[in-house]
Amino acid sequence: MRFGLFVPQGWRLDLVDIDPKDQWATMKGLAQQADAGPWESIWVFDHFHTVPQPTDEATHEAWTLMSAFGAVTERVRLGQMCTCMSYRNPAYLAKVAATCDHVSGGRIEMGIGAGWYEHEWRAYGYGFPAARERLRMLDEGVQIMRQAWTEGTATLDGKHYQVDGAIVRPLPLQEGGIPLWIAGGGEKVTLKIAAKYAQYTNFGGTPEEFARKSEILKGHCDTVGTDYDKIVRSANFNVAIGETEAEVQKRIDASRARLERFVGAEAAEAAIATQTANGTGAGIGTPAQIIEKLGALRDLGMTYGIFNFPESAYDRSGVELFEREVIPALR
Repeated sequence: MRFGLFVPQGWRLDLVDIDPKDQWATMKGLAQQADAGPWESIWVFDHFHTVPQPTDEATHEAWTLMSAFGAVTERVRLGQMCTCMSYRNPAYLAKVAATCDHVSGGRIEMGIGAGWYEHEWRAYGYGFPAARERLRMLDEGVQIMRQAWTEGTATLDGKHYQVDGAIVRPLPLQEGGIPLWIAGGGEKVTLKIAAKYAQYTNFGGTPEEFARKSEILKGHCDTVGTDYDKIVRSANFNVAIGETEAEVQKRIDASRARLERFVGAEAAEAAIATQTANGTGAGIGTPAQIIEKLGALRDLGMTYGIFNFPESAYDRSGVELFEREVIPALR
């Protein structure tokens, strides 16, 4: 199994007790720890407003962070889970990503999806098209990016995007272009787009859901003529880890208390229940419990996990425990 680490950027209210002038230092420090450790990649979210509710707390922008992380790390790969296609013109996004690939020495991953957070869509003036339209935008945008990164120019007369000889030079350093992660588990459209274009997918992490989505992805691959076995299947996990179950619960309680201060008890409880899958999520438990749950998912074909530690901006002990005991057992 391969391992990626989410770096807190504020979206999940995970920088709230850090002065804004110190937040970049916090993010940089965790990124550099990952770079020196066992992680293959580091990740941020592409969002502008906090969850579970919009607040005035900081949320740092994903692609600016890609360039910054590229400049202050040497080894780890750099991804977003996931870039919203409609937040940026795809030819422009291809150019940004190619530049970041050069800054980082060829370490960029492109996590891309159709987007969902209606509040920030409307607040930023993007409207909020129906899901089918957002998915069509995703398909067209991926076509543009693939052309740009392999040919150096892109032309498409699409329904949503029109580009005519858009020049994207220099090409990314990575031969064949930047790897595409098509994120989302939509069974009729998103997974079909993944079958057509993706080197990586990212969808639900429960064993039942993962098995179902995998079978549907395989069917789409058979339909479009893609080698299913060449697509890496990944999932994201929130982590609350401790040497004992009491320590695990203490981490969960601390996360709940932090959220309550900004969104109230009811919203905080709902968010924690989702993040922990009511205490049964694959990232929740002692090292032995997490190893067992992740091992079951690995047996189903989940070979890349990306892990979020809600407290990592303030306390890295959970990350370090995971590094010592979980990664060596599964890598």
